[in-house]
Amino acid sequence: MKRADDKQHYLRFDPVLAVSVTGLVLFGIIMVYSASSYNAEVNYGNEYYYMYKQIIGAILGFSAMFVLSVIDYHILIKFRYVILGISYVLLILVFIPGVGVENYGAKRWINLPFFTIQASEIAKFGFIVFAAAYMAKNHKKMNTFLGILPVLAVGASMCVLIILEPNMSITMCVIMLMFAMLFVGGARIKHFVLMAVPVLLLVPVLIVLEPYRLDRLMAFLNPWESPLEEGYQLIQSFYALGSGRLFGVGLFNSRQKYLFLPFSESDFIFSVIGEELGFFGCVAVIAVYVVIIWRAVRIAKNSNDRFGCYLSTGIAALIAVQTCINIAVVSGSIPPTGLPLPFVSAGSSSLIVFCASVGVLLSVERFSHKSVKCLIGK
Repeated sequence: MKRADDKQHYLRFDPVLAVSVTGLVLFGIIMVYSASSYNAEVNYGNEYYYMYKQIIGAILGFSAMFVLSVIDYHILIKFRYVILGISYVLLILVFIPGVGVENYGAKRWINLPFFTIQASEIAKFGFIVFAAAYMAKNHKKMNTFLGILPVLAVGASMCVLIILEPNMSITMCVIMLMFAMLFVGGARIKHFVLMAVPVLLLVPVLIVLEPYRLDRLMAFLNPWESPLEEGYQLIQSFYALGSGRLFGVGLFNSRQKYLFLPFSESDFIFSVIGEELGFFGCVAVIAVYVVIIWRAVRIAKNSNDRFGCYLSTGIAALIAVQTCINIAVVSGSIPPTGLPLPFVSAGSSSLIVFCASVGVLLSVERFSHKSVKCLIGK
């Protein structure tokens, strides 16, 4: 009987999620090449420079996704403190001279022999694992402030380390992720009000401490006041999206990628997608994200143990939050900030971690046991 149950676990599979993610990653490789070919040729003498890196990231990401999909996700409970500890160590290493890499005035990367990794990308996943494990074990305490305090402490301490890099976009992403997981875990409305007050008070303080953030805010309100400075990138993004109209100028035919639009292969790759594939292309890409998030929520809802439910919900929330922030930035809906588009933007660290998280989702679908009923928000 046990062998039959084990066989059933291995037969469970979510092809819609797997195919959607695989298609999005492959699409991302194509768009990274399109958006970066000229930039790579000018700066590195190789138009395929960013594409090759993205392919390597995709191979490693798919490998991680496969390995984690066939391993019982419950093992993450045993290693939650190890994963959390590694996350903190990586966040601290970025500040050590010779280890941390500074780029554009921020220390966000760790220099390894053959590549660099972005510590905050791994830390986000480490937080999800810890929070899911803690809330599953202490679900009866989650309606008290003392009960949610460990999750708040870990999330807040990570945010402090990330904002010191500085990286306000990832900080806000972690805060929103923390709020989402606490909501699912059963925190009360009054707790969110208490948490929201210091966050809202902290935002203007962070803006004042770093003058460039105030400049970005002003550029967001009226980018044409500084068209060659802080408003430049947003204006170029508008040009790209506007040029695409309904059907786009055609794949590989972007004009903004010719050094007009900064970070066209990473944070602003959605602008190039809009330019080359038009409004309908953008809608199609967004639809794929909706499918991925829907399947993740479905896996969380159908999970019969709390850890699997919270883990899947955290991953779904992270994908949703980061996707929404990225698209909102390039469309001028919120002030400019640097945050990659999941599965698509250039950046091996982000790609590997997001693919690995999908592997965890597939594992939850496969190994979820009928031990504890998952009650979202209760």
